[in-house]
Amino acid sequence: MQRVALLFEFPTLNGGEHSMLTAIDHLSHEPLEFAALAPREGRLPEALHERGIHHLPITFHDESGQRLPRAEVSDEIRGALQKISPNILHANSLAMGRLTGALANHLPVPCIAHLRDILKLSRSSVEDLSQNRLLLAVSQATRDFHVRQGLPADRVRVLYNGVDGNRFRPRLRDGALRRELGLPAEAFLIATIGQIGLRKGHDILAESAVLVAGRLPNAHYLIVGERHSSKTESVQFERDFVERFRTAGLGGRLHLLGYRPDVPELMNAADLLVHPAHQEPLGRVLLEAAASGLPIVATAVGGTEEILCDGESARLVTAGDAKSLASAMIELHGDLSRRARLAAAARQRVLMAFGARQAAQELAAIWQELLG
Repeated sequence: MQRVALLFEFPTLNGGEHSMLTAIDHLSHEPLEFAALAPREGRLPEALHERGIHHLPITFHDESGQRLPRAEVSDEIRGALQKISPNILHANSLAMGRLTGALANHLPVPCIAHLRDILKLSRSSVEDLSQNRLLLAVSQATRDFHVRQGLPADRVRVLYNGVDGNRFRPRLRDGALRRELGLPAEAFLIATIGQIGLRKGHDILAESAVLVAGRLPNAHYLIVGERHSSKTESVQFERDFVERFRTAGLGGRLHLLGYRPDVPELMNAADLLVHPAHQEPLGRVLLEAAASGLPIVATAVGGTEEILCDGESARLVTAGDAKSLASAMIELHGDLSRRARLAAAARQRVLMAFGARQAAQELAAIWQELLG
């Protein structure tokens, strides 16, 4: 039995955490056991406990949210690894990959890291990440971006995230969400799901909602997710896009649902997913919406075009272009049969190329390869 230690920086359950947990859920028959190095409290530790995964608490940030000195965190990680003696250490994010890279030459186990972000790297970041034995990019777009920045091409491999087609699948509507929100049956529900932040394009959604207000009088906007950043610009971003709805007289059609554990059911209740991201390495929400049979309008950025094809499985528009987004929303709102065709094609696509079991087995094969 080989033991894999997983390194998580945050206690939240966002796309990266869900992707790794989905893989673990589909590796129960592999000769692998898992331990997690993660913050002490939060939704992620709860999910680890539910799965019976050994959790070793690590403190990455002080009370104000600032990262602790690297030397201090590194000492904690080394101490935790001594307790569990893993065969491999896997960082589940780019930031944690910097840590494992800095530790790699001082540990008796191979280090591997996931690249789940498309962002500019400093020279020191490139140097740290390059010390890992292998780097897993979640899309070809993510790999290409980082290789151009100097990461060694022979160490960066593409491994797509997987989606559970049984958990996320088409279901008959039960009307529960409309009753919860006090909405009529004819309300057209447009969902935007994910962490609230500048990169996700909620500001463009707000502008598009204003543009289509007269054409889509029955449209209601579901914002599912939370803002985790306490930076001033992030706080102001959230305030601004919410205020944009309100000043346009659309406050009653904006529903801030926060974190929801019932995302599969929400996707079955919605009529359209709108994903207006300015950048997206490989949007997990797109995989989940496609598997759920929910029609999609998204921006053609990052790895999105590796999942979806404009006009065949979704409507893809230019990032930052509120008019194009509004036009696509109007187009699909008025054409139920087209929404159904796009949704069916998208589900077929993701089940074929992004299945959870396939992705999990490929990840397990990579671990076994590193263990030689």
